[in-house]
Amino acid sequence: MDTIQSLVQRVQKTEHGFMDIQNASEEIFAGHSSAETLRLAKELFESDVHQARVLAVFLFGKLAANSKESFMLLRQRVSLDKDWRVQETLAKAFDGYCKDSGYEKSLLVIEDWLSDENPNVRRAVTEGLRIWTGRDYFREHPEVAIKLLSRLKADESEYVRKSVGNALRDISRKNKDLIRKELQGWDVSDKHIQQTYKLAAKFLK
Repeated sequence: MDTIQSLVQRVQKTEHGFMDIQNASEEIFAGHSSAETLRLAKELFESDVHQARVLAVFLFGKLAANSKESFMLLRQRVSLDKDWRVQETLAKAFDGYCKDSGYEKSLLVIEDWLSDENPNVRRAVTEGLRIWTGRDYFREHPEVAIKLLSRLKADESEYVRKSVGNALRDISRKNKDLIRKELQGWDVSDKHIQQTYKLAAKFLK
């Protein structure tokens, strides 16, 4: 049995959650060169088995900070996958990239992804960095996280707006005044903004 087939059979047993697949990615990453890991990830991503593609995305994420090809594949190919579990893993992979690169050093990349035309790319940021103020840099600079997230308050995608609203709600637990000040300037007559507002303001009442 070849390596790819063996890996697919292993991760296919995972029906719920991501932990076992993430553990498999860590074993592969630790036991192979970066080039070999990328080769395996690219082959796994061609699988019809969603768990195999999830494994591939975890591997791309581990490589992304030091591999332009892996980083490009996350944005250009993984973001087009139709499976929601793959998109959840894309969010985790993007956070891993930012952690490995340094969150402050990743600010330009974060802004770039937030302006992408693909809602899956935008949501990979808003969802992947949750809880934003639990991450280095944003912990000390919650106002920066709030500013970045608020840019998408009227996003055309409900999928993205929900993520933004929930992320701002998370931040409000310890930064109520900052969130309250931000929300005061929102035009809630806009139905898109109103939806995000309701989620973000949940803990302010």
